[in-house]
Amino acid sequence: MAFQQGLSGLNAASKNLDVIGHNIANSGTTGFKASRTEFADIVATSMGASGGLNTGFGVEVAAVAQQFSQGSLTITGNNLDLAINGNGFFQIQQPNGSLAYTRAGDFKLDKVGNMLTNGGGQVMGYKVDQASGLSSSTTTPLSFPSGAPIAAQKTTSITAALNLDARAQDAVGVAAVAADPAAVPPVAAKAAIPATPASTYGTSINVYDSQGVATPVNLYFLKNGANTWEVYTDLAAAETDLKTAATAGPGTALAPTASLGQLKFNENGAYDPTSTFTTLNVTPAANPNQGAPAPLVEPFDVTVDLSQVTQFGNKFAISDLKQDGYASGTLTGINISDSGMVMASYSNGMTRAEAQVALATFRNPQGLTQVGGNNWVESADSGPFVMGKPGDGQFGGLRSGALEDSNVDLTAELVNMMTAQRAYQANAQTIKTQDQVLSTLVNLR
Repeated sequence: MAFQQGLSGLNAASKNLDVIGHNIANSGTTGFKASRTEFADIVATSMGASGGLNTGFGVEVAAVAQQFSQGSLTITGNNLDLAINGNGFFQIQQPNGSLAYTRAGDFKLDKVGNMLTNGGGQVMGYKVDQASGLSSSTTTPLSFPSGAPIAAQKTTSITAALNLDARAQDAVGVAAVAADPAAVPPVAAKAAIPATPASTYGTSINVYDSQGVATPVNLYFLKNGANTWEVYTDLAAAETDLKTAATAGPGTALAPTASLGQLKFNENGAYDPTSTFTTLNVTPAANPNQGAPAPLVEPFDVTVDLSQVTQFGNKFAISDLKQDGYASGTLTGINISDSGMVMASYSNGMTRAEAQVALATFRNPQGLTQVGGNNWVESADSGPFVMGKPGDGQFGGLRSGALEDSNVDLTAELVNMMTAQRAYQANAQTIKTQDQVLSTLVNLR
């Protein structure tokens, strides 16, 4: 008698229960993708046999197919948690140096600043060049300077955005006007307007030398005629020029001897491009190593950009004042944007882009081989990986501060488990029936 059909059915149902049990066990695993058992019938053929009389030899498991449908996203609020919304995998460099891929974005930082998975794999991404601000084109394990401070950066430019009061009188003052009632029209008497102190319109900002030591730079603005202001960085020099002009009498124009340049405005109060400035040379007097034989901290040049300064009929106000240098600092925190850009915050107040998380895609994700630990590896069936940035082309976007849940549907899996159980019982019954039939034949007299 043929027991093959029932035996194959038992094996297939048992395998199906294994797959269902694996899915249920990982229903709470971050980034887990469910699998399903796919069956095929077994049919033996022979030359010249009539197909109509072939009853088949049972069933086999044709494949265990992974289901890469999107899992729901859970907000965690953890800065290092990442969820992929759409197509793609995080690329991981495992401790043995091989590459793996995962959908689980519950990342951590170790004591030296490496960005790791729970299994110890390093997350791959694109480093950002600090000079250009652009991401590299090749991936590298992401690591941040948590164990050592970042180096200081020397200031090269100052940018100021402020408003100079268009109602301001010339800094040297205005002479008194005597009354002249006989004039046509009559001229009323006007009192003299004294000189404006050189520090009235001024501001200050710290710049940094090559060792990160701060040196203050002051900017003073003195009105010197219609729509024209002189810019000084030395208050004493500004006061000397102002005193010299005031001594000559109110209404005398400033003759600057040590100004940074002349700031001009057009009839609308906007910056006039004909304004001219010299490069500011800063002597880092606050650094005691300045002028020392070794190490030598030299004076450095700083350009001053005043193209955002306006002259409107409002009071003097500073809207922005910044420079591009900074002292050294230690890592205090990391935030990852939805584009995968990793923004690092440092104790010196700097926040800058350090890297961008990379994503990988495959032509056939179902061909990936599961290796445990929420990881897959490339296979011949999956095809080679293609790297890219989140949100570009076929790559899904990222959701920072969130994790992708398992895509296991527990309700469906429980129903599937009952169905598989019934199939196992039914196949066992066919074997029992075949045994009874065989016993009947053996016992014939």
